[in-house]
Amino acid sequence: MTVTEPVGVAERPVLDSAPVAATRRGTRATPMEDGFMGSALLAGPANVIMQLSVPAVGYGVMESRVESGRVDRHPIKRARTTFTYLAVATHGTDEQKAAFRRAVNRAHAQVYSLDDSPVKYNAFDPELQMWVAACLYKGAVDVYRLFIGDMDDETAEAHYRAGMTLGTTLQVPPEMWPEDRAAFDEYWRKSLEKVHIDDDVRNYLHGIAAGRTGLPVPRIIRRPMEKFSLLVTTGFLPQRFRDEMRYPWDSRRQQRFDRLMRTIRVTNKLLPKFVREFPFNLLLVDLDWRMRTGRPLV
Repeated sequence: MTVTEPVGVAERPVLDSAPVAATRRGTRATPMEDGFMGSALLAGPANVIMQLSVPAVGYGVMESRVESGRVDRHPIKRARTTFTYLAVATHGTDEQKAAFRRAVNRAHAQVYSLDDSPVKYNAFDPELQMWVAACLYKGAVDVYRLFIGDMDDETAEAHYRAGMTLGTTLQVPPEMWPEDRAAFDEYWRKSLEKVHIDDDVRNYLHGIAAGRTGLPVPRIIRRPMEKFSLLVTTGFLPQRFRDEMRYPWDSRRQQRFDRLMRTIRVTNKLLPKFVREFPFNLLLVDLDWRMRTGRPLV
């Protein structure tokens, strides 16, 4: 049975207030970077699906002529680039942001539609970049709620303002970022009307959802790994995207996902801070090393 009514944290508007009992009273407002921890990587494939669900983004990635950046062929390298961007955008120095922006812009200069492309796109389009940034921010809210807890208004506001840099680090002008969380929810609602995943993009995304890396893995290991990846990925997706991917979801799957997230949340709290924040705490160190040695940043 496919569930079409809102289910789980992925369906909650970002404006939702925390229940009084769940609010982290007595603590300082926690900025965006507190939500970047190793466990957040579990939400990565779902966020890629969300980003690529707008056809101009989906085909821009599928048809990309930047061979080294193709997630279907170089998933580890693409993951490093994406996670470094998140780290740079949220708490990188001005020098790091400028260097990474130049590197990303050089790659994006090669991403534009040709005459035979099914849809028109250009990686420098600020509206497309705004959508990608919005997906990253929405995903960050969901991760925070699952692994840290609900935010009070002060924390949520600080988190939202920090999230603006996910777009403005590239070509999204500050005035394009919705004024507040209510405006963001309205932007998100309207943007869902543009979501459409056709067969070609769906086939492309399914490999990402199932965690396929292209490495030879015995079937006896590959099948349970893919089953686990699909459960986690689908659990992080709002229902609209599940429907577009044709992934079934029901109360039984939701309960399994919730149990898994609770286990990870408890384990995450027991880990030392430097372990909890891996690999994000090393990515800026790696970026500085690449900048010093003249190695590619993306």
